[in-house]
Amino acid sequence: MAGWDVERAVGVLMAAEADRRDLEPITDEWPDLDLATAYAVQDEVLRRKVAAGERVVGVKLGLTSRAKQQRMGVDSPLTGWLTDAMVLPTGAPVPQDELIHPRAEPEIAFVLGRPLAGPGVTAATAMAAVDRVYGGLEIIDSRYRDFRFTLPDVVADNASSARFVLGAMGLPPDRLDLALEAVLVEVGGAIVDSATGAAVQGHPAEALALAANDLGRRGLRLEAGWLVLTGGMTDAVPVSPGAKVAAHFTSLGSVTVSGG
Repeated sequence: MAGWDVERAVGVLMAAEADRRDLEPITDEWPDLDLATAYAVQDEVLRRKVAAGERVVGVKLGLTSRAKQQRMGVDSPLTGWLTDAMVLPTGAPVPQDELIHPRAEPEIAFVLGRPLAGPGVTAATAMAAVDRVYGGLEIIDSRYRDFRFTLPDVVADNASSARFVLGAMGLPPDRLDLALEAVLVEVGGAIVDSATGAAVQGHPAEALALAANDLGRRGLRLEAGWLVLTGGMTDAVPVSPGAKVAAHFTSLGSVTVSGG
């Protein structure tokens, strides 16, 4: 639709994030927004943030579980960028004054020991590049009102990125059965959800391979030392002021955030 392009979308999304102001989906006015253009928006937002001093520390996957896909009304995973500004220090509250409507979801996270470049990456070759595995909580915060969006909308919005926190326990991958690694999600002292690593594309390694291959198609690669958040194992839960959310993993320990 006339009036919309990458430059305008970048400006609108960055202003929404800075001003803590939610929007109607861009595709309401720009129905022809496709995935390639949406990733161009995502990459330009990253370029501007890096120019402003942020540093790329990894990649996140979004909508890798059927629960998340069904809730959001989409049918495909996506990738987004992680920067050092998204790190939530252990014990620090979720910054309500910087976010719109934060939600938390448990994730299995990989730290890479060597670069990983697609295309053609399989789950086996992906896992061979992993140095350590962590449990974590990702704090997502869509810039879209009521988390309503299409796949191109959420890609442009960097997969609803906001913050993330990792557990203290990093284990080598050969000590874990990640398809069976379970998590219990606790909110306010009550268990509200559970899942295993199999909820993430059948195995978190499949999500890692997907990320490498997706970046490979765009002429990019995963770098040694980068973190990869493989996607929410369960549906996300709101992190309201005063709330306490914990993810208890079978082997990877527990991770807790508070709503401040």
